[in-house]
Amino acid sequence: MSTPSPIRIAAVLSTEHRGRLMSQAREVNFPENARIFEEGSAAESFWIVRSGTVTLQIPVAGRRPAPVENLGSGELVGWSWLFPPYVWQLSAEAMTPVRAYEFDGTAVRMLMDADPVFGSAIGHWVGRVLALRLQQTRTRLLDLYAPRLMAR
Repeated sequence: MSTPSPIRIAAVLSTEHRGRLMSQAREVNFPENARIFEEGSAAESFWIVRSGTVTLQIPVAGRRPAPVENLGSGELVGWSWLFPPYVWQLSAEAMTPVRAYEFDGTAVRMLMDADPVFGSAIGHWVGRVLALRLQQTRTRLLDLYAPRLMAR
């Protein structure tokens, strides 16, 4: 049995803030193996997974991108839309057919600026997600490179 993620939208945002954010949502679908975004491209949107699995990936020189984390229902896909220069730091791929809510990053940032309490709640949520993703990425890089370094 898996433990519910402490960063899923329902676990972090109040009903009021979830409702406010979800008022900006648009439903989208991604087929299996679809690239959702690529590292280095403009981060203009973000998504909350409704169903399916999205894998975050980090490029590895001379190899296929390395998976960092799998995301499922209720989880945030993308945080780079919130921080200048608004460029993706990882890549994302739909590993199964994915249904998601899509949000315009600029529109959500404007709502955050207009309502500091809402903005703080969203900022804290994204910050928690970012901290977890940083840890997951660090762990994955250690998995990839530490055995080679130890063999030297």
